Amino acid sequence: MKQNKLVVISLDSMGFRDLDELRDLVPNLAKLIEQGTWVKKVEGIFPTLTYPSHTSIITGQYPAVHGIVNNTKLQPRRESPDWYWYRKNIKATPLYDVAREAGMTTAAFLWPVTAGSKIDYNLAEIFPNRIWTNQVLVSLKASSPLFLAQMNHRYGKLRHGIKQPWLDDFITACAIDTLKNKQPDLTLIHLVDMDSMRHRYGVRSDEAKAALKRHDDRVAQIIAATKEAGTYDHTNFVILGDHYQINVDKMIHLNEIFAREGWLTPLDGKSTYRNNWKVTAKTCDGETYVYVRGNVERGTVKQVIAGVEGVEHIYDGAEAVKLGADPACAFLVEAKAGYYFTDEVNRPAVVETVDPKTLGSHDRYRGVHGYGPNKADYYTTAIFVGPDIKQGATVDGAHLVDEGPTFAELLGLHYPAPTAGKAINGVIRK
Repeated sequence: MKQNKLVVISLDSMGFRDLDELRDLVPNLAKLIEQGTWVKKVEGIFPTLTYPSHTSIITGQYPAVHGIVNNTKLQPRRESPDWYWYRKNIKATPLYDVAREAGMTTAAFLWPVTAGSKIDYNLAEIFPNRIWTNQVLVSLKASSPLFLAQMNHRYGKLRHGIKQPWLDDFITACAIDTLKNKQPDLTLIHLVDMDSMRHRYGVRSDEAKAALKRHDDRVAQIIAATKEAGTYDHTNFVILGDHYQINVDKMIHLNEIFAREGWLTPLDGKSTYRNNWKVTAKTCDGETYVYVRGNVERGTVKQVIAGVEGVEHIYDGAEAVKLGADPACAFLVEAKAGYYFTDEVNRPAVVETVDPKTLGSHDRYRGVHGYGPNKADYYTTAIFVGPDIKQGATVDGAHLVDEGPTFAELLGLHYPAPTAGKAINGVIRK
């Protein structure tokens, strides 16, 4: 018997609270909850950032194993560091590679860390980060070139660069076209509209709620495309979040205090610093990694961090590894709700209130994520619906790393190595 297809739609920053408390805004998702299985509270990973989270979803592993420990790389001299865009950075096996090995066709739309992958129809998430490049060139190099050119030709008019909500409208149009005309076995779609609005305006802002409604419409359009293609009856759908968000009004610049201790050297008049650091913080927004090299006493570093306003918890390197975070860090530092970290130096204070006039500029937010997944009311969520899914069921809780193994079971696939996650009980009809 031919295996049913799978479409995974990631609504970036969708939390359990969105579906639990704002159900009236999402009539289409509400209907899917009735028709399928709602995995209510999904616990994320350390840190709850988009790139590590999506890599954990698709590999079933924690960042300590799959290697995508942050959104961006440690590049002290760059105000805008490079992201972990490329598949080659992943040390575990993503499900799209397993599917390809099994002879299945794959498609991905802005799914993180897929640049340069062997996905059949791929629009990779990447942006130009050097003055000598442009969006078209970096996208062509990272994606499926002919496919990208076709999609841009047909739907490029919907875009305004990478601004939202137009980018998600473009991505939705491309996904619909592909589901109708290519009918891939595994389709991965990443929509970022709501996450962008939450960063800029706040978690429960009118702008974020409007984005949630737009997402509800996009999901309906994507599902309708499979009905038009005649594949709906043979397709399982998953609509999930990767993390939630928390409102903030204060930022912590740990590198500012490290500079004052003489552990790193700021570049004149810039927010960046030299590569010859002895101690450095690398932000994950709600958390930050701290790296130590040379003969600096770690106990002293921990003492300095512990004295900073807004610091809630300091995990040492061994604890960080147990939590699945970067094995190379000396500490993983958690901020209290309302605070987040930057990498900046040459600041007037170690802790600053975010100036509302700066919102929307680099590292200036009203809402963030990246905290530990054990923060209060901070769960993400997932809806499963389709021919292989139990109807009208709920599962109280699961872990983000359980999602990939559940996808694998739906596709009749097996990862080549054991995964940290296990297929979620109570979702699939036996």
